[in-house]
Amino acid sequence: MQWIEVTVRTASAGIELLCAELTDAGFDSLVIDDSEEFADFLEESKDYWDYVDEALAKKMQDRSQVRLYLSEETAQEELAALRALLQELPARYPACDFGALTIALENVPQEDWENSWKKNYRPLPVGERLLVVPQWMTVDDLGGRLPIYLDLGLTFGTGEHASTQMCMRTLETLVKGGERVADLGSGSGILSVCALRLGAASAVGVDVDPAAEHIARENAARNGFGEDRFYACTGNVLKDTALMESLCIGGYDIVCANIVAGVIVSLVPVVPRFLKPNGVFLCSGILNSREAEVRQAIERAGLTVIRRVQVEQWCCLLAK
Repeated sequence: MQWIEVTVRTASAGIELLCAELTDAGFDSLVIDDSEEFADFLEESKDYWDYVDEALAKKMQDRSQVRLYLSEETAQEELAALRALLQELPARYPACDFGALTIALENVPQEDWENSWKKNYRPLPVGERLLVVPQWMTVDDLGGRLPIYLDLGLTFGTGEHASTQMCMRTLETLVKGGERVADLGSGSGILSVCALRLGAASAVGVDVDPAAEHIARENAARNGFGEDRFYACTGNVLKDTALMESLCIGGYDIVCANIVAGVIVSLVPVVPRFLKPNGVFLCSGILNSREAEVRQAIERAGLTVIRRVQVEQWCCLLAK
């Protein structure tokens, strides 16, 4: 049996009403792409990003659509009902801009199409010793590398971005065994898991997103690290003084911040409080165009940059 993917092109103003009508007519499993929602997301979260993929931005510009999936066995009847519905909508709601309401069809094999994206992922070697492995995959031969098992269906850090890989490669050189590590803006927990896999004694992951705490804890558990080795929490160390004070107790050999330049700049003033006397601060997610700004913040905090790594337009700095 085959599935048919049906894409209905519409306008952002009419997408909510269109989805309501489709649901009422019995069409479900709707996938919504709303260009206006995407633009709003970029505007509202601009403090947390420095770079947007131009190809993605162009693809999403003025693109609002709804995708749904029909069984090939019943597709002919359902398509007829869908076309009739789309033809009626503009007349029934004359004040609403539904856009083109055109249909495009594409066959989808009878695999689990919700998870078909998984076929595009492969184990990802990083540096000399690490291997990021999708949690659903079994690897018989690790090639002598240390596996980092992650749920790659999550968007909190999968190891593919250059900024994360620079941190992972740098951790390979920093972790000798027995270190305490803190990851500020931990996301999926990938850097904490890497440090633990390389031999760190313990790691703490902090993120402002409550979902990240649960995700990081699950990823750590997948790799065999329980609460005795990994601690995850939710909070903002810049605004929550009590949280910062509790986390700073004992100090850390390595503090990581793989975020973006603007957040790193605001975070750097409190980093020395987390560091042991000989501790190091590893920060990444910095566009080359903003490196000078981050360096100045690091120096103002009394730290000195001792190493720089660059991949394409991104750089990673190590300070102590």
